[in-house]
Amino acid sequence: QAQLVESGGGLVQAGGSLRLSCAASGRASNKYIMGWFRQAPGKERSFVAAISWSDGSTRYGDSVKGRFAISRDNAKSTVYLQMNSLRPEDTAVYYCAARSGTFLRVGVYEYDSWGQGTQVTVSS
Repeated sequence: QAQLVESGGGLVQAGGSLRLSCAASGRASNKYIMGWFRQAPGKERSFVAAISWSDGSTRYGDSVKGRFAISRDNAKSTVYLQMNSLRPEDTAVYYCAARSGTFLRVGVYEYDSWGQGTQVTVSS
């Protein structure tokens, strides 16, 4: 059974920072690529960032480049999303996801394991 568990969401003022964590276990820990997605009310789920377990290569969505950083701790099977300079438009439920392929894909349908999500709210 693949399992991804997110934590670290919360309420923060604009300009502040949060760090999200995603612990992978079971079959999810054998996936090659980990990603973060987000979904705001009334909007589609969208790509935030992805990282390779093997070489640490990363990819970011345009709206978060330079502000967010994805990293991983292979020993803990945990992926992090450091979010800085947060804006009200970053408010969303953030989901951790995993895929078996070796490419840093951005499509929701290309990930086959998902966490339950964690709420991030940025106040103005």
